[in-house]
Amino acid sequence: MNLRRRKFLHLAAGAAALPAVARAQSYPARPVVVVVSFPAGGPADAVARILAERMRVALGQPVIVENVPGANGAIGAGRVARAAPDGYTLSLGVWNSHVANGAVSALAYDLVTDFEPVALLASYSQIIVAKQAIPANNLTELIAWLKANPDKATQGHPGVGSQGHLGGIYFQKLTGTRFQHVPYRGLTFAMQDLVAGQIDMVFPDPASALPLVRSGRIKAFAVAGNRRSAAAPEIPTVDEAGLPGFYVSNWNAYFAPKGTPSNIIARLNEAAVSTLADAGTRQKLADLGFEIPDREQQTPAALGAFQKAEIEKWWPIIKAANIKSE
Repeated sequence: MNLRRRKFLHLAAGAAALPAVARAQSYPARPVVVVVSFPAGGPADAVARILAERMRVALGQPVIVENVPGANGAIGAGRVARAAPDGYTLSLGVWNSHVANGAVSALAYDLVTDFEPVALLASYSQIIVAKQAIPANNLTELIAWLKANPDKATQGHPGVGSQGHLGGIYFQKLTGTRFQHVPYRGLTFAMQDLVAGQIDMVFPDPASALPLVRSGRIKAFAVAGNRRSAAAPEIPTVDEAGLPGFYVSNWNAYFAPKGTPSNIIARLNEAAVSTLADAGTRQKLADLGFEIPDREQQTPAALGAFQKAEIEKWWPIIKAANIKSE
């Protein structure tokens, strides 16, 4: 009797496990939604849509990009944090949504423990640019001019708590300079005023800066990274230009909700890695000024470690400046 009972229980347990096994083996069985926490047309949206084209091939299912903007990325990221951990809802996380927001806002979720890292995708380093009338021809001269004119220069940025704003604060900390921060409703408006000479400096992304630099309408001093941009190899790094370690990078990565099974994370990572290896995808990202991380940086573990390192770097800077979300 006991033997028959044990056999029955064993068969029942096996039957109960079958649906979960089948689900795992058949993933993905329907479209995957990638939530971009910012409006359509921006850098994060561009990355998401470029990758979605090739990810569809790698996964064998459509990859749908859905824009859920608001609160510097917190609304979209929160939606993913609350989503079912089944691999069908991902966050296209960026520096704002998955680093800065934890220091400037009271979030209803945890940036680290409520997400599963999937893959680091692409990044760009800010470029230090200034209006043509600035009496400096290199970064060392720019810093000297700022020191000689404390509180007189202005730096435009896309809003309080944005990476452009915090990059300016970090710049002041490393150089001992002082200048005024001017918030705008978006980077486009700041760049327009820079070209018009209404403000002195901006720290924008390459796609926004390079056409204006090459047309001679603004000056470029350095790339805020440890290697030159493939989109602008003529511009020196901050290390080369005299401000070593001033690294300000906006990155993009896939995150899944906490509790997503490891085999699904592995499947998504595999698809992301193959997408990033595609020559056409790489060229499209390079045309926009994005750099693709080395292969060893594309693992879930590497992304998790990278995100934590970014939090450890930026949260003290943000909190020391007493920056809060508006």
